[in-house]
Amino acid sequence: MATWNLSETEHHILICNGSSCNNAGAEELTQSIRSEINQRGLDPKIHTSRTLCNGRCQDKCVLITYPDGVWYKEMSGEEAPRLVDSLMSATRLEEKISHSFTGKTFEAMNETVKGIEKEGERVKKVSKNY
Repeated sequence: MATWNLSETEHHILICNGSSCNNAGAEELTQSIRSEINQRGLDPKIHTSRTLCNGRCQDKCVLITYPDGVWYKEMSGEEAPRLVDSLMSATRLEEKISHSFTGKTFEAMNETVKGIEKEGERVKKVSKNY
């Protein structure tokens, strides 16, 4: 396993690779972003991590950027150059934002589906299995 030196890292991209996102092209998205970062020589500045499901399957493919705390929805490999541009210029892909961190909570943007409450019946049933 690798242990990356993150001392120059300015951005962390979490790319959902859960089943819904994978079915919608998460592998292509992951590879396109990593290729774009590599081609620009930005590996020390931008770190990527594949995740399992982030719980926003309606928004597939989901991508989260930190430290700004922006959740992007409906991302595709074609948007990799724009995403990297936005990170390096401290701008955002406004039309793709599903949630944005307010400093305290995440606010839904762009008519994003709210989703079920975490205390909802479905979550209660799942959590009882643990």
